[in-house]
Amino acid sequence: MGGRALPRYSQIVVELRRRIETGELAPGDRLPSTREITKQWGVAMATATKVLTELRREGLVRALPGVGTVVEAPSRPVRTARPSSAPSAASAASAPSAPGKAPDAPSGQSALTLERIIAAAVTVADAEGLAAVSMRRVAGELRAAPMSLYRHVADKDDLLTRMMDTAIAEHPLPAAPPEGWREAIELAARQLWELFRRHPWFAPALSVTRPQLVTSALPYSEWILAVLHSHGLDLHSAFTAHLMLLNYARGIAVNLEADREAEAHSGLDSEEWTDTQEPALLEILATGRFPALSRLAAAGYHLDLDALFEFGLQRLLDGLASLLDENSAG
Repeated sequence: MGGRALPRYSQIVVELRRRIETGELAPGDRLPSTREITKQWGVAMATATKVLTELRREGLVRALPGVGTVVEAPSRPVRTARPSSAPSAASAASAPSAPGKAPDAPSGQSALTLERIIAAAVTVADAEGLAAVSMRRVAGELRAAPMSLYRHVADKDDLLTRMMDTAIAEHPLPAAPPEGWREAIELAARQLWELFRRHPWFAPALSVTRPQLVTSALPYSEWILAVLHSHGLDLHSAFTAHLMLLNYARGIAVNLEADREAEAHSGLDSEEWTDTQEPALLEILATGRFPALSRLAAAGYHLDLDALFEFGLQRLLDGLASLLDENSAG
């Protein structure tokens, strides 16, 4: 009898590791993104994230700000003959720096800037989750001294706010909304959902009760307020509706990061984990106490967060339509 098959993410790691070791993917070459991995291998986003995290843990790849995940250069470069009087680049690089002096940036590397710091932090968060982002980790990605980051950001909270501001700025709303209020709200809500999808760490980082001052998010608030107010809703009710829609999208999106973390700890994606729970569930359903759930289990149910978001969005908009009709009648 054969051994248990490798988890799906491990199979993909083996394949990408082979490409790196054979030179098919050379140092500096870009690896498939998590989105590309999901399409090429037909796996969930969390599985794709686990793949890149494992390769990074093995030291085979690294996150390159503004580029993505690239193949790391070999840790033991090939030695070439040099005149004995001239120090090698390797020995110069390994020589200790003067006390209190940050290591010099590698040749050709851009100077440390706020934009590069934010880009590096977002890249790490996208690949490994917000828990992996620290000032030391971001500095390591930039080959800089950790303390040098504090010349550009006050602390990690400041960095997080700037990360959120940068991420949402990638999804600007059109200059003018569609004429219909429902179409306009749908457009804004779906763009927020896409933002949460692209950056799974964003939703759990966003606070509704203690909102961060994310400047790039203000156009979304203004958009929904203006649309609903222009169709007869008072500003107070319009802003409450805005918070309802925001927190609805956020509430579903927090599952993206949670699922990624759970898979990293267990090595099982959501479908594999569900399979492990099925026997216990079927045993409970066999008692006959839950006939509706039994019929559903027999028919099968596939959880699709995109479909769940769209279903709930339409029901919320139905409720807003009723409220707008009441205001109009009043």
